[in-house]
Amino acid sequence: MHQKLQSIKLSLPLLFRSLFNMEKRKLKDRDEAILLQHPLVLFLILVLGFVIMDPLQVGPLGGHEFKPVKHSIAPYKKVMERWPRDNLSRLGLGKLEFEDEVFGPESLEFDALGLGPYTGLADGRIVRWMGPDVGWETFALVTANWSEQVCAKGNESTTYKQWKHEKRCGRPLGLRFDKVTGNLYIADAYYGLLVVGPEGGLATPLSTQDVEGNPILFANDLDIHTNGSIFFTDTSTRYNRVDHFLILLEGEATGRLLRYDPPTKTTHVVLHGLAFPNGLQFSQDQTFLLFTETTNCRLMKYWLEGPKSGTVELVADLPGFPDNVRINEKGQFWVAIDCCRTPAQEVLSNNPWLRNVYFRLPIRMTYLARIMGMKMYTLISLFNDKGEILEVLEDRKGEVMKLVSEVRESKGKLWIGTVAHNHIATVPYP
Repeated sequence: MHQKLQSIKLSLPLLFRSLFNMEKRKLKDRDEAILLQHPLVLFLILVLGFVIMDPLQVGPLGGHEFKPVKHSIAPYKKVMERWPRDNLSRLGLGKLEFEDEVFGPESLEFDALGLGPYTGLADGRIVRWMGPDVGWETFALVTANWSEQVCAKGNESTTYKQWKHEKRCGRPLGLRFDKVTGNLYIADAYYGLLVVGPEGGLATPLSTQDVEGNPILFANDLDIHTNGSIFFTDTSTRYNRVDHFLILLEGEATGRLLRYDPPTKTTHVVLHGLAFPNGLQFSQDQTFLLFTETTNCRLMKYWLEGPKSGTVELVADLPGFPDNVRINEKGQFWVAIDCCRTPAQEVLSNNPWLRNVYFRLPIRMTYLARIMGMKMYTLISLFNDKGEILEVLEDRKGEVMKLVSEVRESKGKLWIGTVAHNHIATVPYP
């Protein structure tokens, strides 16, 4: 009797497994029959698969490996409810300067004598304004590879046509003068950290890799400490500037804050694991520096001195995607912000799998952004050292600036740069 029971116990799992496999085959046969009986269903499935694969590379991914991740971004509703609005859209009252004379003037700088502005262009040059009688002149180049024939594309410098030439011609982004020596320090997206003397000319490379030999793939902005060290951002260790949209779409966080040490000529990693680190700025007393994380839409603080030395803290969550941050004479900070976040964008940020499907659709990025409710306009905001908002200026209709990269307060004006268009904007201030 015991042996019979034991035999039944052993055979029951086999019986259930056999029944399960039979049902599985039936379901499979039924599904195949449905597809054969309804060719429209089969056709729609094939079309959907074709769309998601995007073999013609119409969509924004362009055949790149795409690994979206969930990233740290404050809730949309919480940020927008507390953010003050500029109902007069005062930024839209600004004046366009130097139209079609400068091409993608990302960062704006003035020398120790107040001359300028100096700015880096999409064609690889650093130029300076010499007054209405002379106009703009080339001040510096970041590489001896630069040639007018290949690199000088005029208004087309800020279009996709320039992208294939950027690695050769260079793309100077952040600029800073050492007010003591008169040297101009440059963060170039392809040639790393460089310096050129007060008379200009061909810039000298300072750093293209860190102390461990890891390459600097996307140098973006910089600032100079009074001890001579130079802090600068390396936006990603996976993507260069041409592919900067992929950094945002993936949410990847491989960016770094670096420090170049002139006596040893070495570059050290200060922070890593940052999500599109972009602009940076020391405080007046240099006890801390502020930096922006574009992907996470926030302004961060890194403490250099005091009991919090070496730590990072949140200063402000922002309504859009920040670029550079610059200090004024009062020790306050102007942040350039491209607008704006939307509820749909937040859903995508929190669901990597959805981004993996959405951005594979064979639709241009411009249209995908519109579907998410995103519009191209800008706002700039002034913060104190505690992160309190002192001023907000908007251009809601994008009449003056559709994309903003930097705000520099000088000579009774706000000078506003843009990485993507061919002009500078000015607004009387205060």
